[in-house]
Amino acid sequence: MPFVPVLHAEWIKIRTLRSQLGALAAMLVTIAGLSTLAAVDADSDPLFSVYFGISFGQIAAIAFGTTAVSSEYRDGALRLTLTAVPDRGRWFAAKTTAIALPVLAVGLLTGFVSLLVGRAALGASAPGWAEGVRGAVGCGVHLTLMALFAAGVAAVLRSGVATLSVLIPFLLIVSFVIGDFSGSVADYLPDRAGQVALHSDWGGALGPWSGLGVTALWTAAALAAGAWGVRRRDA
Repeated sequence: MPFVPVLHAEWIKIRTLRSQLGALAAMLVTIAGLSTLAAVDADSDPLFSVYFGISFGQIAAIAFGTTAVSSEYRDGALRLTLTAVPDRGRWFAAKTTAIALPVLAVGLLTGFVSLLVGRAALGASAPGWAEGVRGAVGCGVHLTLMALFAAGVAAVLRSGVATLSVLIPFLLIVSFVIGDFSGSVADYLPDRAGQVALHSDWGGALGPWSGLGVTALWTAAALAAGAWGVRRRDA
């Protein structure tokens, strides 16, 4: 089966799952909604004040990527899928594309809505348009990479519960608690590296685009491992 029909089929699967649509909505509501508190929580980094809800919004992105893949491993769904699409590599490419496109679209929308709301809340101390647009684009790209990272991990673990049990504590405990005590090493964790694009100032070795590049490397590694698992393991 050609790639486009496979992609269309995977998109139908995603949009018919309420949890998937809920995760996309949660990204927008969480990040843009919390940006209304920017004026209250404004600090020396006004850009990150606009996007400080990213820590919670990326959990919704992870849930989206995880559920999209793990749903294939319930009730023999993957066997039926591979009967229609025997080329496992093509199927996995279509699945990850069907994950990336809606997350990127909603992520960019979220980034620009958050920017507009945050600038209104911060008033004179709001970030400039140039860095604000960079932050909005970075927000969309970061959310997309985190969703794909989760998709790759889910393809390896073959379980939504196991994937979320690993990734959510990692983000909420390892990255934010232990990471603060581990020096510059923590800057290379996938979530922290990507969020550099949401800061006005950055003191570490990574800049906005190199930080997203590090997150992209983590994502590529997870997807490569997931693709290997899909090709080599029984459905």
